[in-house]
Amino acid sequence: MNLREWGWDENWAAAFAPHAAAGLEPARVVRQDRGACEIQLETGGRTAEPTGRFRHAVEAGEADMPGVGDWVAVDPRPTCARAGIEAVLSRRTCLSRQEVGRATRAQVLAANVDLVFMVSALDAGRGFNLPRIERALALVRASGAEAVAVLNKADLCDDIGARVREAQSAVMDVPIVALSAIEGWGVDELRPWLAGNRTGVLLGPSGVGKSALVNALLGAGIQETQPVREEDARGRHTTTRRELFRIPSGGLLIDTAGLREFQPWGAGEELDSVFPEVAALAEQCRFRDCRHEAEPGCAVQRALGEGSLEARRFEHYLSLKREQAYQEQKRDLGAQLAEKTRWKKIAQWQKEIFRHRDR
Repeated sequence: MNLREWGWDENWAAAFAPHAAAGLEPARVVRQDRGACEIQLETGGRTAEPTGRFRHAVEAGEADMPGVGDWVAVDPRPTCARAGIEAVLSRRTCLSRQEVGRATRAQVLAANVDLVFMVSALDAGRGFNLPRIERALALVRASGAEAVAVLNKADLCDDIGARVREAQSAVMDVPIVALSAIEGWGVDELRPWLAGNRTGVLLGPSGVGKSALVNALLGAGIQETQPVREEDARGRHTTTRRELFRIPSGGLLIDTAGLREFQPWGAGEELDSVFPEVAALAEQCRFRDCRHEAEPGCAVQRALGEGSLEARRFEHYLSLKREQAYQEQKRDLGAQLAEKTRWKKIAQWQKEIFRHRDR
């Protein structure tokens, strides 16, 4: 097995050189499952787990642990059931969201992806939602990867052109592909983006047909599919874990479980690129710190009054700005508390040393 088929290149080899000198081997994480990983080595697939030394070295928590798409340095441990992951190579891109729940920390969805296929569905259900598409785009822009908007189930739509125009109003200059994974048409339009062993990832809620799209691109029924529930038009979770597949025609694709929440992580600085018309107007405001509420000379409010700026887009922009500001505030507070706890432990340790020395 050639690791180049899994995305390995000269730049990864250069980054891996210190680990190679230590006798470790490169591998890519292709699947995660409850603490263990499936990895692809030059010699083939293995099950692996982070070593105790690596876990001890990781300070920031789960976001620094190996994720699907990561390149890792591995001790093969041929006599053990699982290889040992000693290090994760610095990520080129990282698709992360705010972890669901009260904790303020990142949840890594996929690492080292070149592009993200943001999948929606045109089946008149809950799979087509402009604010959710905008949230997904903010998440992608923060990752550093390219974005492509995919409108699946187009065979169930009476006016595809109208839906494409609506989606274009949410993603602006991002390419849009309307297709039907079940019927197979339009799928080949995605293949050029994966040429050259590039890595893509499917991002979207349950029920939009991500698993069917994986099967269409792979040319095989690898992923199980389920219909959307008729009573509430909600999707069902078919995929429960993240997994990296090689596409026979070239390229790699990560399938992810359906996401109910699309809260971007660390996307505050990227929102202007998601809402460029708001950012452009803000530059014309009289005051640099204009909040676009009732300040005199506010170009944003003037555009809203004239109808040249869509109110829905502006309100969603403000909502995401508030979310990101709150997230940043909680992160800063969490960092302060963590630092305070660290110094308390250091002080306690010093007290123990002096206590034993004075005896």
